[in-house]
Amino acid sequence: MQIQVVKSKIHRVKVTGADLNYIGSITIDEDLMDAANIIRGEKVQIVNNNNGERLETYAIPGPRNSGEITLNGAAARKVAVGDVLILITYAWMPIADAKTFNPSLVFPDENTNLLK
Repeated sequence: MQIQVVKSKIHRVKVTGADLNYIGSITIDEDLMDAANIIRGEKVQIVNNNNGERLETYAIPGPRNSGEITLNGAAARKVAVGDVLILITYAWMPIADAKTFNPSLVFPDENTNLLK
């Protein structure tokens, strides 16, 4: 049997942009993606602390050391610039592995979205 567990989490980042006319996805500073072990195209759950919205999309890398967190396409309607988000990815694994697995947890600076 396999279960789904948290693989990566970027905790409390602020939305820096919302681009309704982009094709879709969330743009994340590539330094944050690396720190959280998130890869290009990976499914990301987005939890908006300001309005309670939860949605899923996929990650695309933004410029390094930029702090960029931009929701693109239809997801742009679910956020406002300045909203605080939690970004989560999950992985399937056998229960025995899940018991010892340690997710990548990232706590960036809440004002700049940059790594501390």
